[in-house]
Amino acid sequence: MPFYAIFDPTYILVIVGLLISMAASAYVNSTFKKYDKIRSQNNVTGTKAAQYILQQEQINNVGVQQIAGDLTDNYNSGTKILSLSEATAQSTSVAAIGVAAHECGHAVQDHTGYSPLKIRAAIVPVANFGSALSFPIILIGVLFSWNQTLINIGIFAFSLALLFQLVTLPVEFNASRRALKILSDGNILTEEEVPMARKVLFAAALTYVAAALATFLQLLRLIILFGGNNRRD
Repeated sequence: MPFYAIFDPTYILVIVGLLISMAASAYVNSTFKKYDKIRSQNNVTGTKAAQYILQQEQINNVGVQQIAGDLTDNYNSGTKILSLSEATAQSTSVAAIGVAAHECGHAVQDHTGYSPLKIRAAIVPVANFGSALSFPIILIGVLFSWNQTLINIGIFAFSLALLFQLVTLPVEFNASRRALKILSDGNILTEEEVPMARKVLFAAALTYVAAALATFLQLLRLIILFGGNNRRD
Protein backbone atom coordinates (compact mmCIF):
# COMPACT_ATOMS: atom_id res chain seq x y z
CA MET A 1 0.00 0.00 0.00
CA PRO A 2 1.52 3.35 -1.02
CA PHE A 3 2.43 5.79 1.73
CA TYR A 4 0.00 8.50 0.52
CA ALA A 5 -2.85 6.02 0.97
CA ILE A 6 -1.99 5.78 4.66
CA PHE A 7 -0.96 9.37 5.31
CA ASP A 8 -2.86 12.15 3.58
CA PRO A 9 -0.15 14.67 2.63
CA THR A 10 -2.70 17.50 2.65
CA TYR A 11 -2.73 17.20 6.45
CA ILE A 12 0.49 19.19 6.25
CA LEU A 13 -1.61 22.25 5.37
CA VAL A 14 -3.68 21.74 8.52
CA ILE A 15 -0.57 21.28 10.64
CA VAL A 16 1.04 24.42 9.21
CA GLY A 17 -2.12 26.41 9.90
CA LEU A 18 -2.24 25.07 13.44
CA LEU A 19 1.40 25.96 14.06
CA ILE A 20 0.88 29.49 12.72
CA SER A 21 -2.13 30.00 14.99
CA MET A 22 -0.29 28.62 18.02
CA ALA A 23 2.74 30.84 17.35
CA ALA A 24 0.56 33.94 17.01
CA SER A 25 -1.34 33.10 20.19
CA ALA A 26 1.89 32.51 22.11
CA TYR A 27 3.31 35.79 20.84
CA VAL A 28 0.29 37.89 21.83
CA ASN A 29 0.19 36.27 25.27
CA SER A 30 3.89 36.84 25.92
CA THR A 31 3.70 40.42 24.64
CA PHE A 32 0.66 41.20 26.77
CA LYS A 33 2.27 39.69 29.86
CA LYS A 34 5.45 41.71 29.26
CA TYR A 35 3.68 45.06 29.09
CA ASP A 36 1.06 44.08 31.64
CA LYS A 37 3.86 44.36 34.21
CA ILE A 38 4.43 48.03 33.33
CA ARG A 39 2.09 50.35 35.23
CA SER A 40 0.99 53.45 33.35
CA GLN A 41 2.37 56.68 34.80
CA ASN A 42 -1.08 58.27 34.80
CA ASN A 43 -2.37 55.30 36.87
CA VAL A 44 -5.52 54.90 34.77
CA THR A 45 -7.37 51.57 34.70
CA GLY A 46 -8.60 49.96 31.50
CA THR A 47 -12.18 50.78 32.47
CA LYS A 48 -11.40 54.43 33.20
CA ALA A 49 -9.45 54.69 29.96
CA ALA A 50 -12.37 53.29 27.97
CA GLN A 51 -14.85 55.62 29.64
CA TYR A 52 -12.57 58.60 29.00
CA ILE A 53 -12.11 57.74 25.33
CA LEU A 54 -15.84 57.26 24.77
CA GLN A 55 -16.51 60.60 26.44
CA GLN A 56 -13.84 62.34 24.36
CA GLU A 57 -15.31 60.87 21.17
CA GLN A 58 -18.78 62.01 22.28
CA ILE A 59 -20.14 58.47 22.30
CA ASN A 60 -22.84 58.45 24.96
CA ASN A 61 -24.79 55.30 24.04
CA VAL A 62 -22.10 52.69 24.77
CA GLY A 63 -21.83 50.95 28.12
CA VAL A 64 -18.63 49.54 29.61
CA GLN A 65 -18.73 46.30 31.60
CA GLN A 66 -16.29 43.79 33.06
CA ILE A 67 -16.47 40.15 31.99
CA ALA A 68 -14.68 36.98 33.05
CA GLY A 69 -11.55 35.63 31.42
CA ASP A 70 -8.27 36.94 30.03
CA LEU A 71 -8.12 38.75 26.69
CA THR A 72 -11.84 38.16 26.13
CA ASP A 73 -12.32 41.87 25.48
CA ASN A 74 -14.83 42.77 22.78
CA TYR A 75 -17.26 45.38 21.51
CA ASN A 76 -20.81 44.40 20.52
CA SER A 77 -22.25 46.84 17.99
CA GLY A 78 -25.70 45.30 18.40
CA THR A 79 -26.01 45.85 22.14
CA LYS A 80 -23.64 48.86 22.27
CA ILE A 81 -21.68 47.18 25.07
CA LEU A 82 -17.91 47.35 25.41
CA SER A 83 -16.77 44.38 27.48
CA LEU A 84 -13.38 44.30 29.17
CA SER A 85 -11.86 41.15 30.63
CA GLU A 86 -10.70 40.92 34.22
CA ALA A 87 -7.10 41.31 33.05
CA THR A 88 -7.98 44.62 31.40
CA ALA A 89 -10.79 46.29 33.32
CA GLN A 90 -9.10 46.93 36.66
CA SER A 91 -5.48 46.95 35.54
CA THR A 92 -3.47 50.15 35.15
CA SER A 93 -0.88 48.50 32.90
CA VAL A 94 0.13 49.83 29.51
CA ALA A 95 -1.07 46.57 27.93
CA ALA A 96 -4.52 46.79 29.51
CA ILE A 97 -4.99 50.39 28.43
CA GLY A 98 -3.91 49.51 24.89
CA VAL A 99 -6.46 46.70 24.70
CA ALA A 100 -9.22 48.89 26.16
CA ALA A 101 -8.42 51.64 23.66
CA HIS A 102 -8.55 49.10 20.81
CA GLU A 103 -12.08 48.07 21.78
CA CYS A 104 -12.99 51.75 21.95
CA GLY A 105 -11.67 51.94 18.40
CA HIS A 106 -14.46 49.55 17.40
CA ALA A 107 -17.00 51.72 19.19
CA VAL A 108 -15.72 54.73 17.25
CA GLN A 109 -16.01 52.73 14.03
CA ASP A 110 -19.61 51.93 14.88
CA HIS A 111 -20.34 55.53 15.83
CA THR A 112 -18.92 56.89 12.56
CA GLY A 113 -20.51 54.22 10.35
CA TYR A 114 -17.26 52.54 9.31
CA SER A 115 -18.27 50.38 6.32
CA PRO A 116 -16.03 47.31 6.87
CA LEU A 117 -17.46 46.95 10.40
CA LYS A 118 -20.99 46.92 8.96
CA ILE A 119 -19.97 44.39 6.32
CA ARG A 120 -18.37 42.14 8.95
CA ALA A 121 -21.49 42.28 11.11
CA ALA A 122 -23.63 41.32 8.11
CA ILE A 123 -21.34 38.42 7.19
CA VAL A 124 -21.21 36.87 10.69
CA PRO A 125 -24.45 34.80 10.52
CA VAL A 126 -23.76 33.73 6.93
CA ALA A 127 -20.17 32.73 7.74
CA ASN A 128 -21.24 30.80 10.84
CA PHE A 129 -23.96 29.02 8.88
CA GLY A 130 -21.58 28.17 6.06
CA SER A 131 -18.86 26.89 8.39
CA ALA A 132 -21.32 24.64 10.22
CA LEU A 133 -22.77 23.10 7.07
CA SER A 134 -19.73 22.94 4.79
CA PHE A 135 -18.33 19.59 5.95
CA PRO A 136 -21.73 17.80 6.18
CA ILE A 137 -22.56 18.99 2.65
CA ILE A 138 -19.19 17.80 1.33
CA LEU A 139 -19.65 14.44 3.07
CA ILE A 140 -23.12 14.02 1.60
CA GLY A 141 -21.73 14.86 -1.82
CA VAL A 142 -19.06 12.18 -1.47
CA LEU A 143 -21.56 9.58 -0.25
CA PHE A 144 -23.90 10.34 -3.14
CA SER A 145 -21.51 8.98 -5.76
CA TRP A 146 -19.13 11.92 -5.47
CA ASN A 147 -21.74 14.52 -6.42
CA GLN A 148 -19.50 17.39 -7.50
CA THR A 149 -22.29 19.96 -7.30
CA LEU A 150 -22.91 19.26 -3.62
CA ILE A 151 -19.19 19.14 -2.93
CA ASN A 152 -18.67 22.51 -4.60
CA ILE A 153 -21.52 23.98 -2.57
CA GLY A 154 -19.83 22.70 0.59
CA ILE A 155 -16.48 24.20 -0.42
CA PHE A 156 -18.17 27.52 -1.22
CA ALA A 157 -19.90 27.46 2.17
CA PHE A 158 -16.53 27.02 3.89
CA SER A 159 -15.04 29.86 1.84
CA LEU A 160 -17.48 32.21 3.59
CA ALA A 161 -15.42 31.68 6.76
CA LEU A 162 -12.34 32.90 4.89
CA LEU A 163 -14.29 35.88 3.60
CA PHE A 164 -15.19 36.78 7.18
CA GLN A 165 -11.54 36.51 8.23
CA LEU A 166 -10.42 38.75 5.37
CA VAL A 167 -13.03 41.41 6.17
CA THR A 168 -11.99 41.25 9.82
CA LEU A 169 -8.39 42.27 9.04
CA PRO A 170 -9.02 45.91 8.01
CA VAL A 171 -11.54 46.28 10.85
CA GLU A 172 -9.00 45.21 13.47
CA PHE A 173 -6.07 47.16 12.03
CA ASN A 174 -8.20 50.28 11.73
CA ALA A 175 -9.40 49.96 15.32
CA SER A 176 -5.78 49.78 16.49
CA ARG A 177 -4.84 52.85 14.44
CA ARG A 178 -7.72 54.77 15.95
CA ALA A 179 -6.72 53.61 19.43
CA LEU A 180 -3.10 54.67 19.04
CA LYS A 181 -4.13 58.05 17.65
CA ILE A 182 -6.33 58.62 20.70
CA LEU A 183 -3.65 57.44 23.11
CA SER A 184 -1.08 59.74 21.51
CA ASP A 185 -2.77 62.84 22.97
CA GLY A 186 -0.92 62.10 26.23
CA ASN A 187 -3.90 62.23 28.57
CA ILE A 188 -3.92 58.47 29.14
CA LEU A 189 -0.47 57.21 28.18
CA THR A 190 2.76 59.14 28.06
CA GLU A 191 4.83 59.58 24.91
CA GLU A 192 7.15 56.79 26.07
CA GLU A 193 4.28 54.38 26.77
CA VAL A 194 2.46 54.68 23.43
CA PRO A 195 5.06 52.56 21.54
CA MET A 196 4.59 49.84 24.16
CA ALA A 197 0.84 49.84 23.54
CA ARG A 198 1.55 49.71 19.81
CA LYS A 199 3.53 46.49 20.27
CA VAL A 200 0.65 44.93 22.22
CA LEU A 201 -1.88 45.84 19.53
CA PHE A 202 0.43 44.66 16.74
CA ALA A 203 0.79 41.28 18.45
CA ALA A 204 -2.98 41.04 18.82
CA ALA A 205 -3.45 41.89 15.13
CA LEU A 206 -1.16 39.00 14.18
CA THR A 207 -3.66 36.55 15.65
CA TYR A 208 -6.22 37.69 13.06
CA VAL A 209 -3.67 37.35 10.27
CA ALA A 210 -2.84 33.86 11.53
CA ALA A 211 -6.52 32.90 11.64
CA ALA A 212 -6.98 34.04 8.05
CA LEU A 213 -3.93 32.06 6.92
CA ALA A 214 -5.09 28.93 8.77
CA THR A 215 -8.55 29.20 7.22
CA PHE A 216 -7.05 29.70 3.76
CA LEU A 217 -4.89 26.59 4.16
CA GLN A 218 -7.91 24.57 5.27
CA LEU A 219 -9.86 25.81 2.24
CA LEU A 220 -6.93 24.96 -0.03
CA ARG A 221 -6.90 21.45 1.41
CA LEU A 222 -10.61 21.01 0.67
CA ILE A 223 -10.08 22.18 -2.91
CA ILE A 224 -7.16 19.77 -3.39
CA LEU A 225 -9.11 16.85 -1.94
CA PHE A 226 -12.55 17.45 -3.36
CA GLY A 227 -12.43 20.20 -5.97
CA GLY A 228 -12.44 19.77 -9.73
CA ASN A 229 -12.56 16.22 -10.97
CA ASN A 230 -10.95 14.52 -7.97
CA ARG A 231 -13.46 11.70 -7.99
CA ARG A 232 -12.41 8.66 -5.98
CA ASP A 233 -13.64 5.44 -7.56
